[in-house]
Amino acid sequence: MKAMILAAGKGSRVRPLTYELPKPMIPILGKPVMAYLIEHLAKHNVKEVMVNVSYLHERIQHYFGDGHRFGVDIGYSFEGDISNGEIVPSPVGSAGGMRKIQDFGAFFNETTIVICGDAIIDLDITAALNEHRKKGALVSLVAKDVPLEKVSGYGVVLIDDDGRIVSFQEKPSQAEARSTLASTGIYIFEPEALNLIPSGSEFDIGSDLFPLLVEKNLPFYAIKQDFNWIDIGLVSDYWEVMQQVMRGEVPAMKMPGKQVREGVWVGLNVNIDWDNTHIEGPVYIGSGSHIEKGAKIIGPTWISNGCHVQRGGKVAKSILFEYTRVGQDAAFNEMIVCGEYCVDKNGRMMHVDDEACDLIWVDAREKVVYPADFQHVRY
Repeated sequence: MKAMILAAGKGSRVRPLTYELPKPMIPILGKPVMAYLIEHLAKHNVKEVMVNVSYLHERIQHYFGDGHRFGVDIGYSFEGDISNGEIVPSPVGSAGGMRKIQDFGAFFNETTIVICGDAIIDLDITAALNEHRKKGALVSLVAKDVPLEKVSGYGVVLIDDDGRIVSFQEKPSQAEARSTLASTGIYIFEPEALNLIPSGSEFDIGSDLFPLLVEKNLPFYAIKQDFNWIDIGLVSDYWEVMQQVMRGEVPAMKMPGKQVREGVWVGLNVNIDWDNTHIEGPVYIGSGSHIEKGAKIIGPTWISNGCHVQRGGKVAKSILFEYTRVGQDAAFNEMIVCGEYCVDKNGRMMHVDDEACDLIWVDAREKVVYPADFQHVRY
């Protein structure tokens, strides 16, 4: 079995997190989402992985390389070109990207699992493959029941008694929903399915290929399994996921670093005034971070490497990306700070220079003068 990871999108619904990162590189407990996917594929003996890339493609390729440290072989298909000396991303759709790869080198010569690069799963891939083959499917879609109040965020499928997909609804309202069986963005393809995708044109798996499979009455089935599926579709999803994993609600995902106090984990060489700060877990404080006298950190909070919380700063139920300096006496509650942007858990975004923004943060790499009476304990 081979794998295809879809990683060419811009991730516009999770901005500002994706202004400087492609969506598959968004970190969960300090590790990119796509790293969890590749590790999971390797556990199920999927050793050859193709990734279509476009937006900020170099960030993905530099991190994952040829895949040898993950125990897999990784190849890339870039979608775009260079115009006037500038790299111009040009995604051709999820299905179009697969056809581009197939036309180039016929990579998809055996059963392939297709996964969106922006979710974390613990799906039993081996069991899903067995069910796919047992049904004689050309294409299978892994589906999961979602609460009725959340159907408007998903594409849902309608199936017959044998599990065959008969129709779709794209993000229906609660009143209009005829099903709560949501597509998880995980598919299993036989090579022959690629012949349905036109060459050299933009073509999407969900909106173009799947309706075609139904129209032609081809063997297209839903696979229902009970598994964890952490989808990062919106900023609010990311904030909630981080809260869950830091609270220990996802057993497979453990806090990294060294636990130095109840509910407090740290990276290497942190600089914290333990006697004059209040830190209430679960909290992670990354390597090289600096927490000054009078600061208050309330969990679940993630403070990435190289951050700095100045005197009197408060960070509660928040996520600080690398090299964030929280200004003196500034208070961040249920926020995500990434570079020059800050966004609350509901997606309301602020820029560091916005006049209406009363929060204070800068790049922690900017020089700061330390108070003479600063006391600390190092780990």
